Amino acid sequence: MNQNPSTIYAGLDIAKASLQLQWQDKSFDLPNTPAGHAQILKLLATVSGAHVICEATGGYERAVVAAFHAAKIPVSVINPARARQFARASGHAAKTDAIDAAVLAAFGTAFSPSPTEPRSAIEIKLAALITRRNQLIELRVAEQLRADRCTEPSLRKLFTAALAQLKKQTAKVEALLEQALTEQPALANHAQRLDEIVGVGRITAVSLLAAMPELGQLNRRQAAALAGLCPYNRDSGKWSGKRCISGGRSAVRRALYMAALCASRSNPLLKAFYDRLIAAGKPAKLALTAVMRKLVVLMNQLLKNPNFQLAT
Repeated sequence: MNQNPSTIYAGLDIAKASLQLQWQDKSFDLPNTPAGHAQILKLLATVSGAHVICEATGGYERAVVAAFHAAKIPVSVINPARARQFARASGHAAKTDAIDAAVLAAFGTAFSPSPTEPRSAIEIKLAALITRRNQLIELRVAEQLRADRCTEPSLRKLFTAALAQLKKQTAKVEALLEQALTEQPALANHAQRLDEIVGVGRITAVSLLAAMPELGQLNRRQAAALAGLCPYNRDSGKWSGKRCISGGRSAVRRALYMAALCASRSNPLLKAFYDRLIAAGKPAKLALTAVMRKLVVLMNQLLKNPNFQLAT
């Protein structure tokens, strides 16, 4: 946390078409457009030390956050769950845009979160391509399940055409991914480095780099926590509860799951690790999660230390 007494926190609640700003005990309702972004920048420029707190909204925040980064105004994009829990703890049962903006400003004052670093153009592009590929895969799986249950011949032909089109689009997205990597040799080298791990494929490597650009700059605990693969204690007095993973980035865990499943069968070291856990009576799901944690720590180490050699 950055404890700077001169910092003034502004809460910004973001919707598709509107922005609600809580700034110096005043509330401003603005459009979520370039003109609205310019108005916010003008308001914040009146006082030095402004720091904006907003929530991740699935994409509606990207343009205004980019405007803050361009204007060199610190902005923290926080998990909406944290903001909601803070609101409940503060006694705010009601929920409106104005209340949410005020809660975000109070959250900043209470916790002084670190600013969110701007993402490079290539990171944004890779993330968009990986997201689209995942969407196409999900559509193909859903359509294939519907096709398998369809008994009408005329409809089955339509399913066949739709599935072929989805497969074609997936191949195009994968080609765009490879093209993006050729434009960034350093990123391509990182992808190749991760691809050297038995069980980790090319798409998984790129997915991890897109969803977790901090990879290679963390310690082992930070890497596991950011992936949401750290088990947390649940103890009280003499009672010892079940440890569970929590938080982190779901996109990273999705990318790691199939890699861990493959590595637990084909990677000699990780297979031995998985088998030891199973032999010790651990549930298969817990053992696989442990393999996922081992993988993300290994990936972080590979990118952090170029001289690190994989054991064979």
